[in-house]
Amino acid sequence: MLERLFGLAEHKTNVRTEVFAGFTTFLTMAYIVVVNPQILGDAGIPVAAAAAATCLVAGLASIMMGFVANYPLALAPGMGLNAYFTYTVVKGMGVPWETALGCVFISGAVFMVLTVVGVRQMIIASIPRSLFAAVAGGVGLFIAFIGLKDAGIIVANPATFVGLGNLTSPTAALSLGGLLLIAVLQAWKVKGAILVGIVVTALAGWGLGLSHFTPGAYSLSSLSATAFKLDIPAAFSLKGNLGPTLMEIIFVFLFVDLFDNVGTLVAVTKRAGLVAEDGTVPRLNRIFLVDSTATMVGAMAGTSTVTSYIESAAGVAEGGRTGLTAITVGVLFLITLFFAPLVQAIPTAATAPALILVGALMIGAVVEVDWADASIAIPAFLTLILIPLTFSIANGLAFGIVSHAVLKLVRGEAKVKQDWLLFILATLFVARFVYLSKG
Repeated sequence: MLERLFGLAEHKTNVRTEVFAGFTTFLTMAYIVVVNPQILGDAGIPVAAAAAATCLVAGLASIMMGFVANYPLALAPGMGLNAYFTYTVVKGMGVPWETALGCVFISGAVFMVLTVVGVRQMIIASIPRSLFAAVAGGVGLFIAFIGLKDAGIIVANPATFVGLGNLTSPTAALSLGGLLLIAVLQAWKVKGAILVGIVVTALAGWGLGLSHFTPGAYSLSSLSATAFKLDIPAAFSLKGNLGPTLMEIIFVFLFVDLFDNVGTLVAVTKRAGLVAEDGTVPRLNRIFLVDSTATMVGAMAGTSTVTSYIESAAGVAEGGRTGLTAITVGVLFLITLFFAPLVQAIPTAATAPALILVGALMIGAVVEVDWADASIAIPAFLTLILIPLTFSIANGLAFGIVSHAVLKLVRGEAKVKQDWLLFILATLFVARFVYLSKG
């Protein structure tokens, strides 16, 4: 049955590999169960309800991705978008969280419409293949940077922005040990090397007392505080000064989610070898439909925009190639629903090495870029370097697309019939940067 559903033999994988990969992805992204409720709590959403909503939506969305699209992509409320939801929309603009959830729902609905009419697929097709490789490499640097930061190996430095941390601190030392362990296991080609490394490092962290957590009151009934509390009529309101603001909010949710999702999708599918020979992503329509549906379900449950997680690359690095990996992640999230606060017991020192090693594996994609051709190399480099340095996949892709469009225009290579959408995207990105600079 599993072979028929997921085509395991066709993808050169098996049930054991897929389940191992799912566990690995789950462990690298389980932090969202703790972090998302904390951020949404600052918006006034009950923390216990936000924790329940996070687990429920991540579980259902990942399972849906596995069954509908058959990809090893896990989904959960997106980092960055949850911060925008709380600190910009609710606290900065004074929009009630119920209305903000309504904006999230509308953005998901618009996404679905854009998917059905083929606009999102056209956007993917308009991005040059060289930028796909640059995005994959840039995302590798991005998640490695996050891993190094979480490990305390690199820290903020007022003089140089970033500097070397205290390597003798317990977290940094344990992370380096975990990094060495995973590297050795991978060099020995041990199956499940990343998962084994996470578990062993976590056990060592618990033994050293590096896991500190204080679970609060929590039960599944907590979800009733946010379920179906979204205010869609208010989000549609165009009255007064708030009307244009709400339209801006919906647009930002759309814009950031679209390109973060595209970047993640490109990076993970490329790493997994799931991109077709002509550069297209099979079953792209299904992926986008799951993504948009998940965002609407998330808004109804009481959480911000749901999107594909780049941590899925950790599972792919362990051999995950089909939807069975995503379903495993989803089931684990649903199980976590019953004891969500306990996820805090997994120390960051255990997951940081996995992110660093996965980043190392993903950077290999940049060999596909023709670095001898400046018109290709410059946009690719800007994409590659700005994804980690701006902490945003969308920003890196924006610089790549805009520079590619400009170089194509000045070289006289632009063709209206082929490149019209590319130039529209470049214009929208420039407009977005102008908008952000004013904000």
